[in-house]
Amino acid sequence: MITSIGPNNWKWHQYNKNEIEKIKHVIHKEYCPFNKEWLDNVQENKTNCLRTVLLENEKKIVKGSLVYDQNFDDELEHKICHFYITNDQLITVDLELSSLQHMSQELLFQQIDKTENAVDGFLIILGELMNEMLYGIDQFEEKLNKLIWNVSKKNKTSILDKIYIQRHELLIWKNLIIPMKELKMAIEEIYLDDINTGNIFKRTCKKIDRAMALITEYETEIDSMINLEEVISSHRGNEIMKTLTVITTIFTPVMALGALWGMNFKHMPELEWKYGYLFSVLLIVISTLALYGYLKMKGWTGDLLEGRKKGSFFE
Repeated sequence: MITSIGPNNWKWHQYNKNEIEKIKHVIHKEYCPFNKEWLDNVQENKTNCLRTVLLENEKKIVKGSLVYDQNFDDELEHKICHFYITNDQLITVDLELSSLQHMSQELLFQQIDKTENAVDGFLIILGELMNEMLYGIDQFEEKLNKLIWNVSKKNKTSILDKIYIQRHELLIWKNLIIPMKELKMAIEEIYLDDINTGNIFKRTCKKIDRAMALITEYETEIDSMINLEEVISSHRGNEIMKTLTVITTIFTPVMALGALWGMNFKHMPELEWKYGYLFSVLLIVISTLALYGYLKMKGWTGDLLEGRKKGSFFE
């Protein structure tokens, strides 16, 4: 589909990847070695790429491919569009505007129709793609807030798994936004003062910067939760080892004396004592209590043998 847009009647060509011959026909006047690379990428539907070209006639070209939607569970399930931008011409391939749930296509076309050049038109599209991502990031924020409170209320091993799932989702969001930021910088780099002062460019840049700022803050929150969980896990491990060590030490007299009197030597004088059994029991109890008292006096038991407060992070 070819549409003439704006007061300067710049052209917007919309194709799918199966219409490669039509695309070649449109860009043949600006042919350069980079075009073949871009066309190959269109046919193979590869991942993100970006190229800027300044031709001898001072014509400026920005072209590439952009993943604008990604399934968080399946690496291969994503939406990718390809773009070719000059000042008076915009080519988009496999751009599914109908898949954007929070955008009015009618309003989008009205905004694009008022633009003076193809670059501004593409920036409006880019801004709408960022809006869609910001909606998704808002939903991510809701899940993150629930997870933050779950860390306090249900601090179990399963929480750590959920934290890492959220960390993975955040990495995917970052992986989607970084190419957007690179594309914004490329447009800024090649067009310089032509668009830097325009409101459309500024609004799109603000959306990208806002998304990156949110991702950075959420990264900090998740890293803090991971650090907290690691500290708790390490503390629990140390507590368990110390508890086992103290219990083993306290029961050393029982094991030692039990082993001594459990021998089957023929001549053992204690076997003939009238109160030998009572003596052995008292000796075991007294030595155990004495050892426990010694550990307590040295402060080596701490609160290991005491109950936890209800609701404690270390419960």
